[in-house]
Amino acid sequence: MIVLWVILGCIGLVLLLLLAAVIRTLLIPGKQSTYRPDPDPEEAEACARKLAAMVRYETVSVPGENQQEKFLGFHKVLEELFPLVHRELEKTEIDGNLLFYWKGKHNDRPLVLMSHQDVVPAEGKWEHEPFSGDIADGKVWGRGASDTKCSVMAFFQAAEELLAEGYVPEQDVYLSSSCTEEWGGDGCPKLVAELERRGVKPWLVCDEGGGIITDPIGGIHGNFAMVGVFEKGKADVRFTATSGGGHASAPPVHSPVARLAAFVNEIETHTVFKRKLPKEVAAMFETLAPYAGFPLKLVFTNLWLFRPVLLKVLPAISSQAGAMIRTTMAFTMMSGSDACNVLPQEASVSANMRFIPHQGMEESLGIVRKLAEKHGLNMEVLSANDYTEPVDIHGEAFEAVQRVIARTFPGCAGSPYVMTGATDSRFYQKICDNVVRFAPVIYGPEQMKGMHGVNENIEYNCLPGAVRFYRNLIQDFDKK
Repeated sequence: MIVLWVILGCIGLVLLLLLAAVIRTLLIPGKQSTYRPDPDPEEAEACARKLAAMVRYETVSVPGENQQEKFLGFHKVLEELFPLVHRELEKTEIDGNLLFYWKGKHNDRPLVLMSHQDVVPAEGKWEHEPFSGDIADGKVWGRGASDTKCSVMAFFQAAEELLAEGYVPEQDVYLSSSCTEEWGGDGCPKLVAELERRGVKPWLVCDEGGGIITDPIGGIHGNFAMVGVFEKGKADVRFTATSGGGHASAPPVHSPVARLAAFVNEIETHTVFKRKLPKEVAAMFETLAPYAGFPLKLVFTNLWLFRPVLLKVLPAISSQAGAMIRTTMAFTMMSGSDACNVLPQEASVSANMRFIPHQGMEESLGIVRKLAEKHGLNMEVLSANDYTEPVDIHGEAFEAVQRVIARTFPGCAGSPYVMTGATDSRFYQKICDNVVRFAPVIYGPEQMKGMHGVNENIEYNCLPGAVRFYRNLIQDFDKK
């Protein structure tokens, strides 16, 4: 009888908590994302033509190669497109990497606007040739159109327009652009070292990484400004299994490939890394909640109740969202025997890991190393770096970015976001406490698919808004 009363009491408590969550959800007014770009057609087309000219100049970067001459050629294109920037600002070129200095009235809170010049190779069959810079169907087509020559064009154009108006910024402004971002090269570190040499400590750095994302989560529709506030760390790791080899007609137990397969299966099918909802991700869900239908709104509004369930199901619902709550590990390369009837003396599998702050590089690598040893594998860390420190989402710098977003893109909610990839901006963490990742252009499903894929493009009606964002960000310092 006592057990029955305990069970009924638990059921009653659960129902009471659910009722409280439902009431809380119903009290929060629903919202709609209303921002849609509606630029002056001539302005949009002018921006499109400039971006197209930049796309037409091929800037594929190759690891380990000296490509300074190629990028010096691209710089000539930039000089033709943005003559005032090149005439009025102090230009520094370091091995193809660019840094422009725009002297302001003060220098205690410098601003850095940055994005990269280089692009990844263009493979496969394209609807428009990858370096054509075609302007068609309301889009600029080609490699780099969205990743990220659009941002480079936009902040250069913002500076060009303000210089034409005789504007002098309240604070020093730097335009920074490396040519080695796509392979994590030493271009950006050289620019950071130059600023260190000058004693410059930026108050705010704005790079790519986030953006205005269309339909960021299933069930939430419209355009949302997702501002990256930290990057996950990353590592490339190789696991090797060895044996004496031999003929496949008499296979031994626990062969190299079998041991690797068991290891991979354990990683893939078990919860190896801790799942935790970072405060930045919780803030993202709370920001998006009013725009969701009732079931999703109920969950996002009441994380105090649904957090355990969300942590369990999120990776299955969305791989992108799932990557924001845990360290991830993706197996990407394999090698073994050269013949079907020969047992390999050595077989290997390689993986890419991405580290979350609550379980960083050392702890995550330690977990994987123990599992590798369990399966008789040798583990080799080829390269690794830890996560970056998050921007304070309640701090002055982040709020300044949110203010500019609200003024530039009315009806577009701004939200913190976890950058699961890697950008050059991580190098700026060395000299700046406020590094945000936000490219002020619209990335719909087509644009997201095209980045590093075929048919990369950007809808050019969003380009004037990107220019206005950078203008407003520069001018916002006048309001300090």
